[in-house]
Amino acid sequence: MRRRLLVVCLCFLLVLPAGCAPKKRTAVPVFFAGSLIIPFQELEAAYEAQHPEVDLLLEGHGSIQVIRHVTEIHELIDVVVTADHALIPMLMYSAQVPETRAPYADWYIEFATNKLSLAYRSDSRYANEITADNWYEVISRPDVRLGLADPRFDACGYRALMVVQMAEKLYGQPTLFEDLITGSFRTGITTRLENGRLVIHVPEILEVKDKSPLVLRAYSIQLIALLESGDLDYAFEYESVIKQHQLQSVALPDELNLGAEALADHYGQVEVRMDYQRFASVQPVFRGEPIAYGVTIPTNAPHPAEAARFVAFLLGPEGQKILLNNHQPLIIPGRASNYERVPAALQSLCVPAPELSGTGLLR
Repeated sequence: MRRRLLVVCLCFLLVLPAGCAPKKRTAVPVFFAGSLIIPFQELEAAYEAQHPEVDLLLEGHGSIQVIRHVTEIHELIDVVVTADHALIPMLMYSAQVPETRAPYADWYIEFATNKLSLAYRSDSRYANEITADNWYEVISRPDVRLGLADPRFDACGYRALMVVQMAEKLYGQPTLFEDLITGSFRTGITTRLENGRLVIHVPEILEVKDKSPLVLRAYSIQLIALLESGDLDYAFEYESVIKQHQLQSVALPDELNLGAEALADHYGQVEVRMDYQRFASVQPVFRGEPIAYGVTIPTNAPHPAEAARFVAFLLGPEGQKILLNNHQPLIIPGRASNYERVPAALQSLCVPAPELSGTGLLR
């Protein structure tokens, strides 16, 4: 009897830990633009505190690379967030999930905006001289190390090209783009006037010339570390990121910073084209327009309900507060492309976006 009781007790002890084991958390992959790293870390902590059953798997990249993880690398991702809303229809609406032949996305919501600025440290070369009136001359000096995000992967990179090109006309400096950009690469990034629009052509291979003061990195957020370490003097960055890292900045005029809705037509005079087929389904073309971040849930997301709950948190009061506290300007309410396809749980957090252009890609 004692032996039977001992066996029963041992079995109970073996079963008890399994019965009391914590419930397995649902892993929800969220891929987002690198400029959102700091606020998204706070969003993760706040959301998981309210939803302990969820494990948000955050991964930041350049915006183009974020989408490549879905459409080219075929990773199963629940939430996609880009620093350029136009990338979602351009690269996800037009690409199909192999198993279902459905587009990778058929809606998105614009939820945030930004401005491009020039970041620097208080001890950067000529920091005591640079102003909003002479910044283009200072960063053109041969001993100034300038950081640029790779336009093939990062929205900040191709937007910086637009800024430099527009600055040529604004300041009457016809060789500025050649001096800063084209002349820095073995195979140059070139500009041509086509049908009344300045078109910047980016080649497939970008190699900076030896001894060039231009420093190219895949993602804009990587330039921050180089600035902070003293390996760069200046870099084109988003205003929100500059403030998050408490760096100095030169505020660019509205005619250049891509942050003024009223100047949409002005920004639209410049365009960046990739002169190669990086994506299987489309050759990316980026037209200048006011900065707008986009969020969507891929049609093959493994946890669409959990994804919608997180996006609702992002767009709701708590998410907005976290973003604003991190200097991220918002679009309130969010503007939805294909509003009727937006999940029902999110429709109250957005309004239909204005009609897109005839290309279906850009406003």
